[in-house]
Amino acid sequence: MEDYRLFREVTLRMCGTLDLEKALERTFEYLKGVIPLTELRVNLLDRGLQAVKTIAAVDARGAREMIAEPEILPVSRAAIEQLAGADLPDVRTVGTMREDRATSDVVTHLADRAPESSLLIMRLVLDDRRLGALVYRAEGVNRYADEHLRLIGGLNEPFAIAVSNALTHHELRKLKDRLVDDNRYLSREIERSVTEEIVGAEFGLGAVMQMASSVAPLDSPVLLLGETGVGKEVIATAIHRTSERRDGPFIKLNCGTISPNLVDSELFGHERGAFTGAVAMRRGRFEHAAGGTLFLDEVGELPLDAQVRLLRVLQFHEFERVGGSETLKSDVRIIAATHRDLAAMVREGKFREDLWYRVNVFPILIPPLRQRRADIPALVHHFLDRKSKELGLDYVPALAEGAMEQLLGYSWPGNVRELENVIERALILDREGPLQFDSFAPPTPADAGGVNPSAPRRLRTLNRAVADHIRRALAHTGGRVGGPNGAAALLGINASTLRNRMKKIGVRYGRQSHGSGRRPAAGK
Repeated sequence: MEDYRLFREVTLRMCGTLDLEKALERTFEYLKGVIPLTELRVNLLDRGLQAVKTIAAVDARGAREMIAEPEILPVSRAAIEQLAGADLPDVRTVGTMREDRATSDVVTHLADRAPESSLLIMRLVLDDRRLGALVYRAEGVNRYADEHLRLIGGLNEPFAIAVSNALTHHELRKLKDRLVDDNRYLSREIERSVTEEIVGAEFGLGAVMQMASSVAPLDSPVLLLGETGVGKEVIATAIHRTSERRDGPFIKLNCGTISPNLVDSELFGHERGAFTGAVAMRRGRFEHAAGGTLFLDEVGELPLDAQVRLLRVLQFHEFERVGGSETLKSDVRIIAATHRDLAAMVREGKFREDLWYRVNVFPILIPPLRQRRADIPALVHHFLDRKSKELGLDYVPALAEGAMEQLLGYSWPGNVRELENVIERALILDREGPLQFDSFAPPTPADAGGVNPSAPRRLRTLNRAVADHIRRALAHTGGRVGGPNGAAALLGINASTLRNRMKKIGVRYGRQSHGSGRRPAAGK
């Protein structure tokens, strides 16, 4: 009857909650009235770490649940073999910790917290699977008798079930956190992802798109080559979206923007405590990209030691997090990109030859914008439409006469990215239009009256200078053109002549300028 009552009370306390900390605390308060008990510990044996891991403990100070961050107690190899061996009984007593081969190693780590004590150790077994051990400790020597051994021997099941449930619950929480982390990460990637159409697919990029279509259905690595700003990320996105992995994630990493000390962490993740600042486990881009595509932009910027580890992933499809020992599988397609000459870097010893052969399976060269000028008009209209919406304009300003010829005649060293920036800058400077492109570069310090007056200055066209001067006069007169207080009088010019000049150079006035339903008064 006493055994039944003990089993019932322990079962209710241990299995009545998934909170292992609360369950242990309730059980400890009950058991210390039944047997000698100073502390209760749940230990797991980790042969890889050659250590005993305490995932929960309770004593007079209270309970601690440490599944996520267990207390690690290193032990000798001999102790590991003894604890894992089949020759030890499922329940045993230790009269003094220092006399037992296994527990004497633990004493050295707990000396300040565990004075001379005796132990009662019960292996936790569920469905013939060994989970760990429950360790009862009582201060003093030889505190446990055969009667205590008999009483505790029947409690394996409730303790094993509770520990198994707690471990499973922890794994489910980890999976939930992982899904939340993935969702948050992918949401950020989607916000930053390239959603624009591939302008020029029918013209200058026709050959590129044909090659991309050929390789997209395969899992072969792709190497995108071309100058900075030609749109390598756009092509990589197109390959992913037309591949069998299109429903998986598309993860990007610019290798040139990552500190060499953090490359491994960014690619492969890290465990808690792997280095200073690693306060929690973090998954890398390879884990985030599982089942999808990893785009490694500027792959030529990778340090040589990181190239070695990347090569291993490409060869064997496995990796470890920084500071971890668990081998993780990689199911990721690699698309790499660079503006550098990797073959020359191989000859100079700056890029590994074996890695180059791995990423150079299917190279695609994207031509610079100066070699596909036929795409410029379509790109200009595309960026005008998109940037006008981004700037909150209700209309798309027109181009001034001759502006497209200016754009077509420029060499575009910054390629499509530079064209996009030029369009945006023109819209910011003149939201009404017609848009003129007198300069394809932002002002230098010398242009702004900086400290280098001897440097050559970029001059505006005469029409642009006159237009700006007229706008300032109109701002001063509140938009009035004619009359004694109008801009024409301020500029010393006939009002009709001023209006004709304004029409010619694209300066709006009156209803055009202010959007008012009222026409200018006569003579204005």
